[in-house]
Amino acid sequence: MEYRRLGRSGLQLSVLSFGSWVTFHGQVEDNTADELMGIAYEKGINFFDNAETYANGQSELMMGRVLKKKNWDRTSYIVSSKAYFGSRDKPVPNQTGLSRKHLVEACHEALKRLQLDYLDLYFCHRPDPNVPIEEVVWTMHNLVQQGKALYWGTSQWSAAEIMEAHKVAQQYCLIGPVMEQPQYNMFERFKMELDYLPVFRSVGLGTTIWSPLAAGFLSGKYLKGIPKDSRFAMPGYEWLVKRWLQEDRIEKTKKLAGLASRLGVSLPALAIAWTVRDATTTTTAILGATRKEQLLENLKALEVLPLLTHEVLEEIEGILDNKPVLDLA
Repeated sequence: MEYRRLGRSGLQLSVLSFGSWVTFHGQVEDNTADELMGIAYEKGINFFDNAETYANGQSELMMGRVLKKKNWDRTSYIVSSKAYFGSRDKPVPNQTGLSRKHLVEACHEALKRLQLDYLDLYFCHRPDPNVPIEEVVWTMHNLVQQGKALYWGTSQWSAAEIMEAHKVAQQYCLIGPVMEQPQYNMFERFKMELDYLPVFRSVGLGTTIWSPLAAGFLSGKYLKGIPKDSRFAMPGYEWLVKRWLQEDRIEKTKKLAGLASRLGVSLPALAIAWTVRDATTTTTAILGATRKEQLLENLKALEVLPLLTHEVLEEIEGILDNKPVLDLA
Protein backbone atom coordinates (compact mmCIF):
# COMPACT_ATOMS: atom_id res chain seq x y z
CA MET A 1 0.00 0.00 0.00
CA GLU A 2 1.15 3.53 -0.79
CA TYR A 3 0.52 6.36 1.68
CA ARG A 4 0.19 10.05 0.86
CA ARG A 5 0.10 13.19 2.97
CA LEU A 6 -3.30 14.81 3.29
CA GLY A 7 -2.62 18.13 1.58
CA ARG A 8 -0.10 20.13 3.59
CA SER A 9 -0.96 18.40 6.85
CA GLY A 10 1.23 15.79 8.49
CA LEU A 11 -1.44 13.07 8.28
CA GLN A 12 -0.82 10.12 5.95
CA LEU A 13 -3.70 8.30 4.26
CA SER A 14 -3.58 5.09 2.25
CA VAL A 15 -3.95 5.91 -1.45
CA LEU A 16 -6.97 3.58 -1.51
CA SER A 17 -9.53 3.80 1.29
CA PHE A 18 -12.86 2.20 2.15
CA GLY A 19 -16.28 3.84 2.39
CA SER A 20 -19.80 2.90 3.36
CA TRP A 21 -22.09 5.06 1.21
CA VAL A 22 -25.12 3.06 -0.01
CA THR A 23 -23.55 -0.30 0.93
CA PHE A 24 -23.60 -0.32 4.76
CA HIS A 25 -27.11 -1.20 5.96
CA GLY A 26 -28.41 -0.68 2.41
CA GLN A 27 -26.69 -3.62 0.70
CA VAL A 28 -24.65 -5.40 3.39
CA GLU A 29 -25.13 -6.34 7.04
CA ASP A 30 -22.67 -6.59 9.93
CA ASN A 31 -20.97 -9.85 9.00
CA THR A 32 -20.14 -8.67 5.47
CA ALA A 33 -19.09 -5.23 6.69
CA ASP A 34 -16.81 -6.93 9.22
CA GLU A 35 -15.24 -9.09 6.48
CA LEU A 36 -14.73 -6.23 4.04
CA MET A 37 -13.27 -3.83 6.60
CA GLY A 38 -10.99 -6.62 7.81
CA ILE A 39 -9.68 -7.26 4.30
CA ALA A 40 -9.19 -3.55 3.71
CA TYR A 41 -7.24 -3.14 6.94
CA GLU A 42 -5.09 -6.21 6.28
CA LYS A 43 -4.22 -4.83 2.82
CA GLY A 44 -2.96 -1.59 4.34
CA ILE A 45 -6.03 0.65 4.07
CA ASN A 46 -6.06 3.01 7.04
CA PHE A 47 -8.95 5.37 6.17
CA PHE A 48 -12.63 4.48 6.60
CA ASP A 49 -15.16 7.03 5.38
CA ASN A 50 -18.67 7.67 6.68
CA ALA A 51 -21.32 10.38 7.11
CA GLU A 52 -24.32 11.16 9.29
CA THR A 53 -26.70 10.91 6.32
CA TYR A 54 -25.62 7.45 5.11
CA ALA A 55 -28.63 5.22 5.82
CA ASN A 56 -29.80 7.91 8.26
CA GLY A 57 -27.02 7.14 10.73
CA GLN A 58 -27.30 3.36 10.43
CA SER A 59 -24.07 3.22 8.41
CA GLU A 60 -22.13 4.83 11.25
CA LEU A 61 -23.77 2.50 13.75
CA MET A 62 -22.68 -0.49 11.69
CA MET A 63 -19.13 0.76 11.29
CA GLY A 64 -19.00 1.49 14.99
CA ARG A 65 -20.01 -2.07 15.83
CA VAL A 66 -17.34 -3.45 13.50
CA LEU A 67 -14.63 -1.20 14.91
CA LYS A 68 -15.62 -2.17 18.45
CA LYS A 69 -15.41 -5.87 17.58
CA LYS A 70 -12.11 -5.52 15.69
CA ASN A 71 -10.48 -3.66 18.58
CA TRP A 72 -7.70 -2.40 16.33
CA ASP A 73 -5.10 -0.01 17.72
CA ARG A 74 -6.90 3.35 17.48
CA THR A 75 -3.71 5.04 16.33
CA SER A 76 -3.53 2.76 13.26
CA TYR A 77 -6.68 3.91 11.43
CA ILE A 78 -8.53 7.04 10.39
CA VAL A 79 -12.30 7.56 10.49
CA SER A 80 -14.38 10.38 9.08
CA SER A 81 -17.86 11.73 9.36
CA LYS A 82 -19.66 14.44 7.42
CA ALA A 83 -22.40 16.84 8.48
CA TYR A 84 -25.02 18.77 6.53
CA PHE A 85 -27.94 16.55 5.46
CA GLY A 86 -28.78 15.25 8.93
CA SER A 87 -29.63 11.72 9.99
CA ARG A 88 -33.39 11.93 10.32
CA ASP A 89 -36.15 11.07 7.83
CA LYS A 90 -38.13 14.23 8.43
CA PRO A 91 -35.75 16.81 9.89
CA VAL A 92 -36.99 19.94 11.60
CA PRO A 93 -35.06 23.24 11.55
CA ASN A 94 -31.47 23.02 12.87
CA GLN A 95 -31.21 19.27 12.26
CA THR A 96 -29.51 19.92 8.92
CA GLY A 97 -27.11 22.49 7.50
CA LEU A 98 -23.91 24.00 8.84
CA SER A 99 -25.14 26.04 11.79
CA ARG A 100 -23.01 25.86 14.92
CA LYS A 101 -25.83 23.95 16.60
CA HIS A 102 -26.05 21.25 13.94
CA LEU A 103 -22.29 20.87 13.39
CA VAL A 104 -21.67 20.37 17.12
CA GLU A 105 -24.64 18.06 17.69
CA ALA A 106 -23.88 16.06 14.53
CA CYS A 107 -20.31 15.58 15.74
CA HIS A 108 -21.49 14.31 19.11
CA GLU A 109 -24.00 11.96 17.49
CA ALA A 110 -21.39 10.60 15.05
CA LEU A 111 -18.96 9.90 17.90
CA LYS A 112 -21.68 8.04 19.78
CA ARG A 113 -22.69 5.96 16.75
CA LEU A 114 -19.10 5.16 15.80
CA GLN A 115 -18.18 4.47 19.45
CA LEU A 116 -15.13 6.72 19.18
CA ASP A 117 -13.62 9.45 21.34
CA TYR A 118 -12.71 11.63 18.35
CA LEU A 119 -13.08 11.87 14.59
CA ASP A 120 -9.89 12.01 12.55
CA LEU A 121 -11.58 13.87 9.70
CA TYR A 122 -14.78 15.92 9.88
CA PHE A 123 -16.32 17.31 6.69
CA CYS A 124 -18.86 20.01 5.94
CA HIS A 125 -20.77 17.84 3.49
CA ARG A 126 -22.05 20.71 1.33
CA PRO A 127 -21.70 24.50 1.40
CA ASP A 128 -24.53 26.24 3.25
CA PRO A 129 -25.45 29.69 1.87
CA ASN A 130 -27.75 30.28 4.85
CA VAL A 131 -24.92 30.23 7.40
CA PRO A 132 -22.17 32.89 7.62
CA ILE A 133 -18.82 31.37 6.68
CA GLU A 134 -17.37 32.87 9.87
CA GLU A 135 -19.76 30.73 11.93
CA VAL A 136 -18.74 27.58 10.07
CA VAL A 137 -14.99 28.19 10.39
CA TRP A 138 -15.19 29.18 14.06
CA THR A 139 -17.28 26.08 14.87
CA MET A 140 -14.94 23.67 13.09
CA HIS A 141 -11.93 25.38 14.67
CA ASN A 142 -13.46 24.95 18.12
CA LEU A 143 -14.23 21.26 17.54
CA VAL A 144 -10.60 20.69 16.57
CA GLN A 145 -9.39 22.68 19.59
CA GLN A 146 -11.63 20.54 21.82
CA GLY A 147 -10.13 17.34 20.41
CA LYS A 148 -13.44 16.10 18.99
CA ALA A 149 -12.03 16.22 15.45
CA LEU A 150 -8.40 16.32 14.37
CA TYR A 151 -8.79 17.84 10.90
CA TRP A 152 -11.73 19.48 9.19
CA GLY A 153 -12.58 19.91 5.56
CA THR A 154 -15.27 20.30 2.95
CA SER A 155 -17.15 18.18 0.44
CA GLN A 156 -18.51 19.38 -2.89
CA TRP A 157 -17.45 22.97 -2.23
CA SER A 158 -16.19 25.19 -5.03
CA ALA A 159 -12.65 26.57 -5.06
CA ALA A 160 -14.03 30.04 -4.31
CA GLU A 161 -15.90 28.76 -1.25
CA ILE A 162 -12.84 26.92 0.05
CA MET A 163 -10.67 30.00 -0.40
CA GLU A 164 -13.26 32.10 1.43
CA ALA A 165 -13.00 29.72 4.40
CA HIS A 166 -9.21 30.07 4.34
CA LYS A 167 -9.53 33.85 4.23
CA VAL A 168 -11.68 33.82 7.37
CA ALA A 169 -9.30 31.39 9.10
CA GLN A 170 -6.32 33.64 8.33
CA GLN A 171 -8.19 36.77 9.41
CA TYR A 172 -9.02 35.37 12.85
CA CYS A 173 -6.00 33.05 13.26
CA LEU A 174 -8.17 29.95 13.14
CA ILE A 175 -7.57 26.40 11.87
CA GLY A 176 -8.67 26.28 8.24
CA PRO A 177 -9.91 23.38 6.11
CA VAL A 178 -7.29 20.77 5.22
CA MET A 179 -9.16 18.53 2.78
CA GLU A 180 -11.99 18.36 0.27
CA GLN A 181 -14.04 15.31 -0.71
CA PRO A 182 -15.04 15.76 -4.36
CA GLN A 183 -16.42 13.33 -6.88
CA TYR A 184 -13.71 12.46 -9.37
CA ASN A 185 -13.60 9.84 -12.09
CA MET A 186 -13.08 9.50 -15.82
CA PHE A 187 -16.38 11.25 -16.51
CA GLU A 188 -16.36 13.80 -13.67
CA ARG A 189 -13.23 15.96 -13.98
CA PHE A 190 -13.89 19.72 -13.79
CA LYS A 191 -13.36 20.45 -10.10
CA MET A 192 -10.24 18.38 -9.60
CA GLU A 193 -8.51 19.29 -12.84
CA LEU A 194 -9.52 22.93 -13.23
CA ASP A 195 -11.54 24.56 -10.45
CA TYR A 196 -9.26 23.49 -7.59
CA LEU A 197 -5.96 24.38 -9.28
CA PRO A 198 -5.59 27.74 -7.45
CA VAL A 199 -6.36 26.06 -4.12
CA PHE A 200 -3.72 23.37 -4.67
CA ARG A 201 -1.18 26.06 -5.51
CA SER A 202 -1.96 28.67 -2.87
CA VAL A 203 -3.05 26.97 0.37
CA GLY A 204 -2.78 23.26 -0.38
CA LEU A 205 -5.60 20.76 -0.41
CA GLY A 206 -5.87 17.09 0.46
CA THR A 207 -8.53 15.17 -1.47
CA THR A 208 -10.50 12.09 -0.48
CA ILE A 209 -12.12 11.11 -3.77
CA TRP A 210 -15.61 9.60 -3.83
CA SER A 211 -17.12 7.57 -6.66
CA PRO A 212 -13.90 6.76 -8.59
CA LEU A 213 -15.99 4.17 -10.47
CA ALA A 214 -18.88 6.57 -11.16
CA ALA A 215 -21.20 4.76 -8.74
CA GLY A 216 -20.11 1.43 -10.24
CA PHE A 217 -20.72 2.40 -13.87
CA LEU A 218 -16.99 2.17 -14.65
CA SER A 219 -16.92 -1.39 -13.34
CA GLY A 220 -18.49 -2.33 -16.66
CA LYS A 221 -21.30 -4.33 -15.08
CA TYR A 222 -24.00 -2.06 -16.54
CA LEU A 223 -22.96 -2.39 -20.17
CA LYS A 224 -25.52 -5.14 -20.77
CA GLY A 225 -28.30 -3.94 -18.50
CA ILE A 226 -28.90 -3.38 -14.79
CA PRO A 227 -28.21 -6.39 -12.51
CA LYS A 228 -30.98 -6.94 -9.96
CA ASP A 229 -28.61 -6.83 -6.98
CA SER A 230 -26.81 -3.65 -8.12
CA ARG A 231 -26.93 -0.10 -6.80
CA PHE A 232 -28.71 1.16 -9.92
CA ALA A 233 -31.58 -1.26 -9.22
CA MET A 234 -32.18 0.04 -5.69
CA PRO A 235 -35.29 2.18 -5.03
CA GLY A 236 -34.37 5.83 -4.66
CA TYR A 237 -31.28 5.62 -6.88
CA GLU A 238 -33.00 6.10 -10.22
CA TRP A 239 -31.04 9.35 -10.58
CA LEU A 240 -27.85 7.30 -10.93
CA VAL A 241 -29.33 5.47 -13.92
CA LYS A 242 -30.29 8.75 -15.57
CA ARG A 243 -26.89 10.27 -14.86
CA TRP A 244 -24.64 7.45 -16.02
CA LEU A 245 -26.49 5.20 -18.46
CA GLN A 246 -26.07 7.50 -21.45
CA GLU A 247 -25.25 6.14 -24.88
CA ASP A 248 -22.02 8.11 -25.38
CA ARG A 249 -20.70 7.08 -21.97
CA ILE A 250 -21.62 3.45 -22.61
CA GLU A 251 -19.66 3.49 -25.88
CA LYS A 252 -16.64 5.11 -24.24
CA THR A 253 -16.73 2.58 -21.41
CA LYS A 254 -16.76 -0.28 -23.91
CA LYS A 255 -13.60 1.16 -25.51
CA LEU A 256 -11.99 1.55 -22.07
CA ALA A 257 -12.83 -2.09 -21.35
CA GLY A 258 -11.05 -3.06 -24.55
CA LEU A 259 -7.96 -1.10 -23.50
CA ALA A 260 -8.01 -2.73 -20.07
CA SER A 261 -8.20 -6.15 -21.70
CA ARG A 262 -5.17 -5.39 -23.87
CA LEU A 263 -3.25 -4.32 -20.77
CA GLY A 264 -4.24 -7.53 -19.01
CA VAL A 265 -6.13 -5.76 -16.21
CA SER A 266 -9.76 -5.27 -15.23
CA LEU A 267 -11.72 -2.14 -16.17
CA PRO A 268 -12.39 -1.12 -12.53
CA ALA A 269 -8.72 -1.49 -11.61
CA LEU A 270 -7.78 0.68 -14.59
CA ALA A 271 -10.40 3.33 -13.76
CA ILE A 272 -9.36 3.54 -10.09
CA ALA A 273 -5.65 3.69 -10.98
CA TRP A 274 -6.38 6.53 -13.42
CA THR A 275 -8.15 8.44 -10.63
CA VAL A 276 -5.18 8.25 -8.22
CA ARG A 277 -2.45 8.67 -10.86
CA ASP A 278 -1.47 12.19 -9.71
CA ALA A 279 -0.05 12.10 -6.19
CA THR A 280 0.29 15.89 -6.12
CA THR A 281 -3.50 16.40 -6.08
CA THR A 282 -5.16 13.09 -5.18
CA THR A 283 -4.61 11.83 -1.64
CA THR A 284 -6.93 8.81 -1.64
CA ALA A 285 -9.79 7.25 -3.59
CA ILE A 286 -12.62 5.74 -1.55
CA LEU A 287 -13.62 2.21 -2.57
CA GLY A 288 -17.08 0.78 -2.01
CA ALA A 289 -17.74 -2.95 -2.20
CA THR A 290 -20.39 -5.50 -1.29
CA ARG A 291 -18.30 -8.62 -1.89
CA LYS A 292 -14.80 -9.81 -1.02
CA GLU A 293 -13.99 -10.54 -4.67
CA GLN A 294 -15.04 -7.05 -5.70
CA LEU A 295 -12.85 -5.37 -3.09
CA LEU A 296 -9.81 -7.50 -3.91
CA GLU A 297 -10.21 -6.72 -7.62
CA ASN A 298 -10.43 -2.98 -6.93
CA LEU A 299 -7.30 -3.13 -4.79
CA LYS A 300 -5.42 -4.33 -7.88
CA ALA A 301 -5.49 -0.69 -9.02
CA LEU A 302 -2.15 -0.34 -7.23
CA GLU A 303 -0.66 -2.87 -9.64
CA VAL A 304 -2.05 -0.94 -12.62
CA LEU A 305 -0.42 2.39 -11.71
CA PRO A 306 2.98 1.48 -13.25
CA LEU A 307 1.18 0.60 -16.50
CA LEU A 308 -0.17 4.13 -16.93
CA THR A 309 2.56 5.29 -19.27
CA HIS A 310 2.33 8.51 -21.25
CA GLU A 311 1.14 6.52 -24.24
CA VAL A 312 -1.59 4.73 -22.28
CA LEU A 313 -2.79 7.98 -20.72
CA GLU A 314 -2.92 9.59 -24.16
CA GLU A 315 -5.02 6.69 -25.44
CA ILE A 316 -7.40 7.10 -22.50
CA GLU A 317 -7.72 10.82 -23.26
CA GLY A 318 -8.50 9.97 -26.87
CA ILE A 319 -11.33 7.70 -25.75
CA LEU A 320 -12.77 10.06 -23.14
CA ASP A 321 -12.42 13.29 -25.12
CA ASN A 322 -13.58 15.28 -22.09
CA LYS A 323 -10.50 16.93 -20.61
CA PRO A 324 -11.62 20.23 -19.03
CA VAL A 325 -10.01 23.35 -20.50
CA LEU A 326 -10.02 26.95 -19.30
CA ASP A 327 -12.46 29.06 -21.30
CA LEU A 328 -10.82 32.45 -21.85
CA ALA A 329 -13.60 33.75 -24.09
